[in-house]
Amino acid sequence: MTDNGSTVRVAAVHAAAPFLDLAAGVERVCAFIRDAGARGAKLTVFPETFLPGYPHWIWSHTAKYAAPLFAELYANSIELPSRESEAIGEAAREAGTWVVLGVDEREGGTLYNTQAYFSPTGQLVARHRKLHPTNAERTVWGRGDGRDVFVVDTGFARLGGLICFEHSMDLARYALATLGEQIHIASWPAINATHADPNAGDFDHYSTTLAQAHAICAQTYVVVTQGMVTQEIVDRLDVTPGPDAPTVGGGLTGFLGPNGKWLAEPHRDTEAIVTADLDLSVIAFAKYFADGAGHYARPDVFRFGIDRTPQTALADPVGRVAPLVPAADGTAGTHAVLSVS
Repeated sequence: MTDNGSTVRVAAVHAAAPFLDLAAGVERVCAFIRDAGARGAKLTVFPETFLPGYPHWIWSHTAKYAAPLFAELYANSIELPSRESEAIGEAAREAGTWVVLGVDEREGGTLYNTQAYFSPTGQLVARHRKLHPTNAERTVWGRGDGRDVFVVDTGFARLGGLICFEHSMDLARYALATLGEQIHIASWPAINATHADPNAGDFDHYSTTLAQAHAICAQTYVVVTQGMVTQEIVDRLDVTPGPDAPTVGGGLTGFLGPNGKWLAEPHRDTEAIVTADLDLSVIAFAKYFADGAGHYARPDVFRFGIDRTPQTALADPVGRVAPLVPAADGTAGTHAVLSVS
């Protein structure tokens, strides 16, 4: 259980890792984790797909010209667990901080947009895959499933998160509220720097409004962590100058209280580690007014559940080879056919 009188320092990284470079990106992640730990952070969070980068090209390139960039992303995406994740876990252990890191995760032939959770003991304890990639993102990532809806009890708070436009999925947000979420990680890319104005303002509006709504409705703190675009990313995308060309900077990172108000003006454009001390005792007052998962819920009228069945292509993932069936003359025959139920 959480001590309602406790205050916890949280750090949010507003930056970009070396683009499509897993090895260099891991070093950058570990450096940020150690820096945040030195500032007293008990929780350190990163933007969406910080490692090895967000596939900005999906908004500017056709599938034909995006293919080489996708191949590079695939080659530099992280596997969980792996040698790279162990290095990140070790940095979390040295820094004494929980870490929620946005990654492009590779499993088999598919990539996933994932939040990876590391404990201060250095363990990879959970992963949240984006339940449904948004629009053109479906050309890059597969979907998560019911196993990706959870909160983690850190000892000081119950921690959950969603990625980008998952925040428009009301039932996903409500599920986290019913699971007792107290600190919510809202990770986003720097899309507002991918499109010139006025679209940039639209994206700020979406991310801020959805985060504020979740803070109020779930009575939780929300850590908004967005990426930024570097000159390296602009150069690699090589988009013809115009309204769809990416611009350097972008993103906003900050902290919302359970009343939906910013604790301080969110940080924008430049690289920074932003910190805030979250007083968890104020959550009780927000729930006193309207506890959406308790006295302000109406389970007699509205009810839903979470199907945590893994979505796998093979119902028998272990794999079995049947023995050879002898032929009538005693020689080796064909393999028996095993049905998959």
